[in-house]
Amino acid sequence: MLGNLTHTLKNEWLSVSVREIGAELCRIKSVKSEKEYLWDGNPDIWASHAPVLFPIVGELKEGTYYYEGNRYQLPRHGFVRNNPKVQCTDQSESSLTFSLEYDEDSLLVYPFRFRLSITYALDGPRIVVQHRVENLDDKTMYFSLGAHPAFCIPHHEHESYDDYYLEFAQKETAARWLLTGKGLLSGETEPVLNDTAILPLRHELFSEDALVFKKLVSSQVSLRSKKSPEVVRVRYEDFPYLGVWAKPHGDYVCIEPWLGVADSADTDQQLINKEGILELDTGAIFNAAFTIEISE
Repeated sequence: MLGNLTHTLKNEWLSVSVREIGAELCRIKSVKSEKEYLWDGNPDIWASHAPVLFPIVGELKEGTYYYEGNRYQLPRHGFVRNNPKVQCTDQSESSLTFSLEYDEDSLLVYPFRFRLSITYALDGPRIVVQHRVENLDDKTMYFSLGAHPAFCIPHHEHESYDDYYLEFAQKETAARWLLTGKGLLSGETEPVLNDTAILPLRHELFSEDALVFKKLVSSQVSLRSKKSPEVVRVRYEDFPYLGVWAKPHGDYVCIEPWLGVADSADTDQQLINKEGILELDTGAIFNAAFTIEISE
């Protein structure tokens, strides 16, 4: 399932593997317990582990956007996912860096000269995932960025999916932004959290696609079980949006820090007007990081 081109980091807490194709994190294994925390990418359910989202997050209306009068098309979440042009450009005992740079093919679907670098670094029981976007163009660059790690649950045979819950760092009163059947923001919301830090997990929670949250108070969320001590903690200060998702009946949950969201159903499809779109000046560099911590 991991593919042939993988790179591995290991310390006394964790063993972490990253696929060179797409710079995709594909294994988080505890050295102590030998427990695997990342979803295995079962193709019968969902064939990914933790895709990188760039230069868009989510779905475009009709798969299309417009920039300076020209029409472009991109698949959901952009073109880094499963991209064989990503290369491992630096490796040390504690970190791996992967890069993707614009080329003639990318300019056909995304008219900006860019360099995207993603560094995975081990820091004790934590994985620091650092994103660096460079504008190599002579014009302002527009982009979104996001992560999509899927954590497998349950961790033990005596547990069920419903034993798990997400615990936010602070109490939240928040609604999910509902998606249409085509993956677009409908403009409607549904209450989910009412002065609570706890979101119980159940398969039915994802029957209508992802839970999309905007501007949560918390910048940290933990995946916990009522029956075991292990904790997966995701910290995402640099990301204003959060997605929570799984395929119905998939034994995993994705905790997704986002800088951007899917198109609205009523979008004018102009890239510069897209919600959450970021602007990067000529020659400028943008950085954003999140961390995954495993506690046992």
